[in-house]
Amino acid sequence: MHSIEIDGVTVLWTEAPPPLEAALVFGCGVRDETFRTFGITHLVEHLAMSTLPRLHHDHNACVDLRTTDFLATGRPEQITAFLEAVCGALSDLPLERLDREAGVLAAEAGEPEHPTTGALLSRRYGLAGAGLAPWRGPGADRLAPEAVREHVRRFFHADNAVLILSGPPPEGLRLPLPRGERPRREGVVPAVLGTGPAWSQECVPHVGLALHSERHDDVALSLAVDVLRERLVAKARHEHGLSYEVALDRCAIGAGHRERVVRVDARDGEEKHVAELLWTEALRLAADGPDAAELAEEVAAAKEALADPRHTVSDLLRLADAELFGEPTLDAQEWLDAASSVTPDQARRAFATSMSSALLAVPDGVEPALALPDGSPLPAGGCVRSRELPPGRIFRPGSLQRLISSAARRTHLVLGDNVIAMRDPDGDVHAIPFDEVVGVEAHGPGRVVFGRGGCVIPVLPDLFAKIAPAVQRLDTVVPRELHYPVSAYWVGEE
Repeated sequence: MHSIEIDGVTVLWTEAPPPLEAALVFGCGVRDETFRTFGITHLVEHLAMSTLPRLHHDHNACVDLRTTDFLATGRPEQITAFLEAVCGALSDLPLERLDREAGVLAAEAGEPEHPTTGALLSRRYGLAGAGLAPWRGPGADRLAPEAVREHVRRFFHADNAVLILSGPPPEGLRLPLPRGERPRREGVVPAVLGTGPAWSQECVPHVGLALHSERHDDVALSLAVDVLRERLVAKARHEHGLSYEVALDRCAIGAGHRERVVRVDARDGEEKHVAELLWTEALRLAADGPDAAELAEEVAAAKEALADPRHTVSDLLRLADAELFGEPTLDAQEWLDAASSVTPDQARRAFATSMSSALLAVPDGVEPALALPDGSPLPAGGCVRSRELPPGRIFRPGSLQRLISSAARRTHLVLGDNVIAMRDPDGDVHAIPFDEVVGVEAHGPGRVVFGRGGCVIPVLPDLFAKIAPAVQRLDTVVPRELHYPVSAYWVGEE
């Protein structure tokens, strides 16, 4: 691997067969946004790509939790033109296209992670950082041009970028980006809200299990999770015929923190069975560990994958990530050496330790029977709830609603001195302290309040009578920058 610098941008390249592959990687992703600015990085990417002419070679761009990548494959002169055009666009974004690209984003309805993985990240981290993954936020049409300019100034510059190439840099390649200061991330630990072990019902298509680790390269845990995936393929798909896909998502959160999410789809009506099977197999692996043959199989699979010439770009992307975020990483041979020395007991202990953080998500309406190793029920998770309303002014549904609906009779909204809370028809109380509000969405005379912990409270005239005092209080105590009108693309959906 070679490292040089062009126009202040670190360039990592290696020798691989043509065509030339390139990725201009910026250290900016969803975790750098807030609920109020959610989607702003994706909007920047769309604005930049919208300036490109029609190209007759492979090219794309994507945003994930940590990075934004501009990708291209082609002849050297094509790569040069693509990179220079992207850099030029980022230096002078066509903000006059903001409304049109906001509409494109609404049509795309893209997500930085699979919905099941996103839901688990949100349970772990709340509506901040990686936990924003499953949310749609205010909508790109509610992002101000000045906010977009500031986001580009902070993140899309030469000092927060790495270019990777599968061959030598083309002659005369220029990367005309402004200079800037790389965001300081060392030691910034994400706030963890959902600690586990727990399970929750979510609006997700698959069953999923998330495991948290505070080590950047926990090779023993990685191998153990790979073994769990293969056991589930054998059980859920081949033995029982319940599932088609068993997938594994690895999410880098920051400061060494990682989430590993095992996702399992299910035949209609078999979600409960699949959830119980996933949890049972995870408990069995934590108790007994993998055997030596299973570990050897995973090491052999990794060796084959790393020997594939197509893996070159993936390896460079990992090195670019390490360069941007200052986190140590193992190269391919170092990883294989470490994996080859992992014993079954080391894998078992790593997995058992991670199971203390386990969060299990199931689709809405699924009620699996899940227990801890001591036989006690696995606790239910979700947003923070209680059974007691805080003191304050009470708002109820209108008299006609209460007359005809028992659910309306059980529902209350409370406006306290420092909190807004709602008791739902099931008797659960959802409370959002004013200092934990991350967004207030205006729906005409009503509001919808989003809390850092994942609670959403509707303060709407269709649900509660005479709510003007509650709306006025929200408008007064919640900072103005957190307020926004409902997106033109969401109106009428609820």
